[in-house]
Amino acid sequence: MRTRPYSEVDVFSEEAYRGNALAVVHDADGLSAEEMQRFAAWTNLSETTFLLPPSSPGADYRVRIFTGREELPFAGHPTLGSARAWLEAGGRPRANGTVLQECAAGLIPVRVEGDSLAFEAPPFTRYGPVDEPLLRRVAEVLGIRREEILDASWLVNGPQWIGVRLASAREVLNLQPDPGKAGELEIGVVGPYDDAGEADVEVRAFVGGDPVWEDPVTGSLNAGLGQWLTDTAVAAPPYTASQGSVLDRHGRVRITRREGKIWVGGTVTSCIEGTVRL
Repeated sequence: MRTRPYSEVDVFSEEAYRGNALAVVHDADGLSAEEMQRFAAWTNLSETTFLLPPSSPGADYRVRIFTGREELPFAGHPTLGSARAWLEAGGRPRANGTVLQECAAGLIPVRVEGDSLAFEAPPFTRYGPVDEPLLRRVAEVLGIRREEILDASWLVNGPQWIGVRLASAREVLNLQPDPGKAGELEIGVVGPYDDAGEADVEVRAFVGGDPVWEDPVTGSLNAGLGQWLTDTAVAAPPYTASQGSVLDRHGRVRITRREGKIWVGGTVTSCIEGTVRL
């Protein structure tokens, strides 16, 4: 064991402690995957990241991302949170205004604009219709009739998201899903607001088999939803997604388009700085 710098940051909320927390272990050289996984499970947060020297030319750092049960090739709020923690610890990007993160999914650009950061949505590794038997099972997990699902698509960009579109934000907020029926499914649900408020859509994310069953605010899911809703002409960037409302969070995810690419952004606040023995 040795003492390593440690941070916790709050991602996707302008109000500190109302977004999605992320634990970040700096200088993680020498830790095995088993040690990383054990610590990630111990933090009891949706994700924990470990920062390492880059192995790809041009990258500013390399990150490994763990939930309480597995390593992910990519995840959204850990990307923004890791970039903020790296910058707060004295990191200086090679390219002015853009951090280039290396992860198992490849190189992810992160734009820095004050307290706000945004990552370029990675490409899908699976994108397309969900077969009818699985869609009926998804409806059962969500506790709704199959007919209430207007559309659905695989949105796999690291996590194995199944995107589900409902008719309204109110329907999304009223969901009472059953985690006992979810198995290993990862389900993201979206519905529009009718009024012109601060958010255009409401999003909820459910991760079967994970200790954190409902994720407070989810970057990878919103990246997939942003591409899907744009491709199907349901929504056009820029728009703002609200997430975490039923968990007393105030998540706000900003979806924009730049040079044909979807970008996912939000405010990131440093909350805890210290050391950890690992």
